[in-house]
Amino acid sequence: MAFIDEAKFFVKAGDGGNGCASFRREKFVPKGGPDGGDGGRGGSVLIQVSSRLQSLIDFRYRSHFLAKNGSHGQGKKMHGRKGKDNFMLVPPGSLIKDSETGEILAELVNNDDSFVAARGGRGGKGNVHFATSTNRAPRLATKGQPGEERWLRIELKLLADVGLIGLPNAGKSTLLSKLSAANPKVASYPFTTLEPQLGVLNFDFGASCIIADIPGLIAGAHQGAGLGHTFLRHIERTRVLLHLIDSSGLEAEPYVQFCILEDELRKFKTELADRTRLVLLNKIDLLAEDELAELINSFQEKGINVLPVSAALGQGLSELKEKLASLLI
Repeated sequence: MAFIDEAKFFVKAGDGGNGCASFRREKFVPKGGPDGGDGGRGGSVLIQVSSRLQSLIDFRYRSHFLAKNGSHGQGKKMHGRKGKDNFMLVPPGSLIKDSETGEILAELVNNDDSFVAARGGRGGKGNVHFATSTNRAPRLATKGQPGEERWLRIELKLLADVGLIGLPNAGKSTLLSKLSAANPKVASYPFTTLEPQLGVLNFDFGASCIIADIPGLIAGAHQGAGLGHTFLRHIERTRVLLHLIDSSGLEAEPYVQFCILEDELRKFKTELADRTRLVLLNKIDLLAEDELAELINSFQEKGINVLPVSAALGQGLSELKEKLASLLI
């Protein structure tokens, strides 16, 4: 099933019910007077977070969300029933924006966070409210007010503890499949990951963390190159970044890869440059021991500590889990 992380949708709250103009007409009750009830308030459209959801797939099949109208007032001072609210469920990390202005209206992060997207209209007043000493039989009742309506846009930023980033073919999907039960597509050509993948890493002592595999970045991604900033935003809420470097250098020199990643992150959002990170040298099984030692030294001379791993063979993953546990727990 496709991963949907952005959608446009329409919300319309219910209209308020009309007030009633009515008079008591009972046998042996002279001058019964007005007894028209008020109209019910229209239902509202509310957006609520549900931790059971992980994407906006529901918006592919539905783009209009309507609440019920309030009922009209009736005689004998009977007020109309309130319209039923419409509760929309969205995953944690959803950002709600005005479709026309782009203004951020709500940021829904925690479970059960909610936002009133469209408020229901007020019900009209019955004629009982307009009786005075000089007008004992008012024939006036007001109409209900229309409910709010507007187009909104929703964007999803994944909530994950660890963000896994690297150039295409760095081995991110393979690493995710080794660290968790996730089953992402793995192939030898670039951009096999076309949408973010989530996996749960379980530590030996019972705790766990969520890892997000972000589609491969290339130079200029912050300006939309490759898969662009469409997916870069998913690392904004991660606590730790894993820079995965292809140590074989088939696509680009390892240090060049590191510089590209750092540069793209900084240009996309400055504060990402200060995010806690681990630099992994992947595919070490393709290097001789002296080549690997020289590569590690070259990074250390630049003040960059690296962790050598082989996602395909599982080398160095135990040490990686220990480092992640120390940073997250």
